[in-house]
Amino acid sequence: MKVRRPYSKFLYLAACALVLPIWILPISILPIAAQAQNIKFDSATISGLPARNIGSAVMSGRIAAVDAITEDGRLTLFIGTASGGVWKSINGGLTFKPVFDKQSVQSIGAIAIDRSDPKTVWAGSGEAWARNSVSVGDGIYKSTDGGESWANVGLKDSEHIAKILIDPKDGNTVYACAVGHLWNDNDERGVFKTSDGARLGRRYSLARTHLPGAACFP
Repeated sequence: MKVRRPYSKFLYLAACALVLPIWILPISILPIAAQAQNIKFDSATISGLPARNIGSAVMSGRIAAVDAITEDGRLTLFIGTASGGVWKSINGGLTFKPVFDKQSVQSIGAIAIDRSDPKTVWAGSGEAWARNSVSVGDGIYKSTDGGESWANVGLKDSEHIAKILIDPKDGNTVYACAVGHLWNDNDERGVFKTSDGARLGRRYSLARTHLPGAACFP
C-alpha cells in the first residue's frame, strides 16, 4: 500500500531554497571582491571627511555663568561655559550661537549684562571652580555691541573671575571678583572696581591673601 505524503514536495522545495543560496552566494560576490581589490584607499580617500565629536563627554557642557534681559518683549540670554566660550540666544533659549570664538581664551567664569544698556556685556574669563581639571582665562572682556566684538579691559593675570556686578544706576561702575591663581599667590586677586566703564585695575577694600580664593559680595 502506497502512503501519500502531501508535504513531501513542500519540504523538498524548502530545502532547496535554503541550500541553493549557500552555493550561489560565493559565485555572486566574486565580481565584487575583484572590484574591491582594485580600489585605491589612502589618506586622499578620506581627506574630505571632517572629524566630529561623537561623545561621550564634552567639557564645554559645564555652564559657569548665565545672565538674561528682556528687550522689546524678547528674552536675550548670554551663557558662559567653563571651556566653550560665550553663547548668545535672542529667542529665550530656543537656539544659541557662539559669540566668543575669536578670543584667545574660551574659559568663562562670570558674565553680566548692563541693565542700563543691554548692548553692553561684561565677561570674566577663567572658570572659578577649583578642581583637578580647570581652565584659566586672561582677564575681563567687555562688549558694547551685544557680543559681536570684545575688548580685554584688564586683570590679565587673574586667571579666574568668579563674579561681575554692574551698578544698576550707573553702568560705568563695575565690580569684579578675581579668584587669582589657584595654586600660588599673585597680585590680581580680590575685588576690583572701575568707575568709568573702562579698565578694571583698582583693588577695592580687600586685603591681599595667600589663600587660593577670594570673597565676593552679594
